[in-house]
Amino acid sequence: MKLPAIAAGPEKTAEAEALPDARSDHPIWRYAPPGLRPYIQLARLDRPIGWWLLLLPCWWSSALATSSLGRSPNLLHLSLLLIGAMAMRGAGSTYNDLVDREIDAKVERTRNRPLASGRLEPRQALVFLVLECLVGLAVLLSFNWFAVAVGFASLVFVVIYPFMKRITSWPQAVLGLAFAWGGLMGWAAVMSSLAWPAFLIYAAAILWTMGYDTIYALQDIRDDSLIGVRSTARLFGASVRSAVGLLFAGAVILTEAALLTARVGLFAQLGLLAFAAHLIWQVRTIDADDRQRALMLFRANRDAGLLLFAGIALDGIVAQLI
Repeated sequence: MKLPAIAAGPEKTAEAEALPDARSDHPIWRYAPPGLRPYIQLARLDRPIGWWLLLLPCWWSSALATSSLGRSPNLLHLSLLLIGAMAMRGAGSTYNDLVDREIDAKVERTRNRPLASGRLEPRQALVFLVLECLVGLAVLLSFNWFAVAVGFASLVFVVIYPFMKRITSWPQAVLGLAFAWGGLMGWAAVMSSLAWPAFLIYAAAILWTMGYDTIYALQDIRDDSLIGVRSTARLFGASVRSAVGLLFAGAVILTEAALLTARVGLFAQLGLLAFAAHLIWQVRTIDADDRQRALMLFRANRDAGLLLFAGIALDGIVAQLI
């Protein structure tokens, strides 16, 4: 399937500038031909933090499953989950941009996105969306059939999420249900079933997602207020630091419950301790009036999630060696 060419015209053939919350120094952006840059932006490949945050609950859950069995992480599974997270993050973003293109055009941070700015037409984005979904499907079909069914079930939340900001002040909760789904997927891929540790790590990832996405939404409070877009950042208002602190505290408590029910050991607990310390630093650093700090803290959650994963994975590695 061939992607449609970008339509001719001075504004559509002009080289796209990096978006405000993207990495302009990212190699995939710097060296990509101008004609591919709108698609890179559509898939958020110039913003790798998105697929990292989608991937990490998958890795937590997969490592938790193997560590509970006294085994090292399954490197094939981790690699497939990485590819799947990149593909499905891109697909979700493409779908979201299709639904939100009129809203995006009214928000300073998003008005230059490919669809909102007119650099891509909806039909081009639809073709690209199909290609992304096919990659994700190929990865999903590499797992057992139980995991395949679990993966398909996540589409319910993916489909409804873009509409939530129009009808509720809790769109971050629906994003959490979608983005944290890897907490179930990783375990299902290893075990061909689900159990309490998977449900608990999923619930922890939901609260974590709600917390970091509330921080992210601080960037758009002024524009969102003007156009009527809802978010937990607007809902919490002056209490945003306390609210994010409670969400992160819940994530830590539920993660501890997952570790205990999976009966993993010391290194997993040390990973959780490092994760909790990172989240405490984030809460103490929040400034609702500082957009750049909000973006920095949001991105820092990759490191927080990797600390937890490293502890859980190391626990399994050590257990297997012993």
